[in-house]
Amino acid sequence: MTGISIVGSGHTKFGRLDQNLEEMIVEVVREAVEEAGVEPADIDAVFLGHFNSGLVDDGFASSLIHQAYPELRFTPGVRVENACASGSAAIHAGMNSILAGKSKIVLVVGAEKMTHRSTEDVTRSLAGAGYQNDEKEKKLSFPQVFGLAAEEYTRRYGSPLDAMARISVKNHSNAMKNPLAHMHKEFTFEQTSQVTNKNPEIAPPLRLTDCSLVTDGAAAVVLTSEENAENFRNAARFRSAVHVSDLIPMSARDFLAFEGPDRAFRMALSQAGVSLDDIDFAEVHDCFTIAELLTYEAMGLAPKGQGSRALEDGTVFADGTLPVNLSGGLKAKGHPVGATGVSMHAISYRQLTGQAGEMQKPEARLGLVFNMGGSAVANYVSVLETQKM
Repeated sequence: MTGISIVGSGHTKFGRLDQNLEEMIVEVVREAVEEAGVEPADIDAVFLGHFNSGLVDDGFASSLIHQAYPELRFTPGVRVENACASGSAAIHAGMNSILAGKSKIVLVVGAEKMTHRSTEDVTRSLAGAGYQNDEKEKKLSFPQVFGLAAEEYTRRYGSPLDAMARISVKNHSNAMKNPLAHMHKEFTFEQTSQVTNKNPEIAPPLRLTDCSLVTDGAAAVVLTSEENAENFRNAARFRSAVHVSDLIPMSARDFLAFEGPDRAFRMALSQAGVSLDDIDFAEVHDCFTIAELLTYEAMGLAPKGQGSRALEDGTVFADGTLPVNLSGGLKAKGHPVGATGVSMHAISYRQLTGQAGEMQKPEARLGLVFNMGGSAVANYVSVLETQKM
């Protein structure tokens, strides 16, 4: 047990939004504070997960949280960045503030504004999360990085493309029940598996339907001690929260082994005192469909090179024994970088407190969250459990 609980959440719709970064942040702060029923003046610290990397001009974005309520003035605020895992990094910073005894109630926000930039600009900004001191690696976009992973998977184990297409179909189907998702459109296996004018190759062999969406959005959670959480209407406790960082140069490791995620999953399950069989659902980092396939293997759903088994036996589907990405995942819900990790935790909190609407898995009591930064460099795994609802 970590001794920390989530007692409130906020979440914008993800998509191409008219709101600027400040407006999105203010919206989720107010929703989370009101949902938790906490007084703004009782919040001891605020943390913002925000990648930016030139996407917006706001270079001091943590201060935007204070715009939500006059009572937040003078509350310590910090921006946290850890590539696509910036949201989870902010959550860990908030948890540490409580565990250190410096805070009793903490507000964590994740946000990113992306769609006002061109695809080329966004791709360039995100590529900054790769290793810059290697001439070959710094030229790679992240679609290219995961395209290389799919190529290596084919050489080592056989083509993953059909499994990747099924993951895309699954996550888009799940997103139909998530009103906050960026894309509400179902796809057939034929549409996702074939290269067509509507589904071109983006970074061979990755197709358009293998890639997550460039998205605007924000999410927030209110954290407090597990003991204090008993004073709130709803609560989900962290059974464990693990952060594992691997080497950033891809040349220094076997990317397909997904060693950072593998280690993070094993540590989180062990510290929580549970097995994968105990988990009711998982929200994982499917920035590209090959990443979700590799995650099945890292979390122990299938042996290395056999991740497709989790699809073939139905395990990861909405009606399976361990549904993955009931929200639609990054693939269909969207991937506003700094918001992603907070969104995963907010949606899992709602699942565990019976507030997930059409996405709700009946009697869900244990949830697993995996948020990844870069090419499996920053790896965060949480095990969350219903505390009260």
